[in-house]
Amino acid sequence: MDLITAIITLTITGVGVGFAIGLLGFGGCLIMTPVQYWVYTAMGVPPDVAIKVALGTSMFVLLPAAISGAYGHLKKGAVWRKAGIVLGIAEAFGALIGATIAAHLPGNVLCVTFGLAILAGGVQMQIAKPPAIMNEPKDSPLLWVILGFPIGIVAGIIGTGGGVLMIPVMVLVLKFKMHQAIGTMTALMIFASIGGTIGYLINGLDVTGLPVHSIGYVNLISWLCLAATSVSIAQVGVWSAHKLPARELKYVCIAVMIYVGLKMIGVFKWFGLPI
Repeated sequence: MDLITAIITLTITGVGVGFAIGLLGFGGCLIMTPVQYWVYTAMGVPPDVAIKVALGTSMFVLLPAAISGAYGHLKKGAVWRKAGIVLGIAEAFGALIGATIAAHLPGNVLCVTFGLAILAGGVQMQIAKPPAIMNEPKDSPLLWVILGFPIGIVAGIIGTGGGVLMIPVMVLVLKFKMHQAIGTMTALMIFASIGGTIGYLINGLDVTGLPVHSIGYVNLISWLCLAATSVSIAQVGVWSAHKLPARELKYVCIAVMIYVGLKMIGVFKWFGLPI
């Protein structure tokens, strides 16, 4: 794949990234990480390096997209600021540790781990009994830290903002309403992005075989292409999220999670399916 084709592919991908973040509170990394991995390997980057650059760059792209999405949800009153800050700080420290761990894992292990984590989150959301409508969200900073830190570690390893894991926890354990969980998740993704990006950047500084214009495991060209479109489109996703009923929004989350999980594990490839 030549550079121009890669730039066009990543710029178009940014549209889906921004829409997913605004709509679901997560999902951007589920789209851009696989696409980046396929682009880098098509350009001749070793798979082990390609997956780590894809994960690190995805964490950095989350920063401006999450800021845009959080601003939109905040205006609609769907962000619990206290929870977003406490959960976000806990997840940021966890993501820094997770990114460091990921930098020392084999690429194929990261691909399968990424897929399994997403798939598990989707299955859990499908089979778990939803909280009763009268339940109020739990205002417990200590519990938020206890839950946010390990989720941050996993998020750092699989290169996401953590929403694929945190949204089910917020809805099923902390009793957040679906729209409130999505809105607050976009806010705490800002913190997770900062922690994870720092981890991938530092741990990739001495690595050889990186794509051009990379700083550690963060590629600046990919970041610019993805961020350029995702930031503005995130507002479209926010608008759409508040037009959809919570039940339909939940099923959209589940469908995206299961598809990408199976894709990254390689299930479709095993059966020769071109999807």
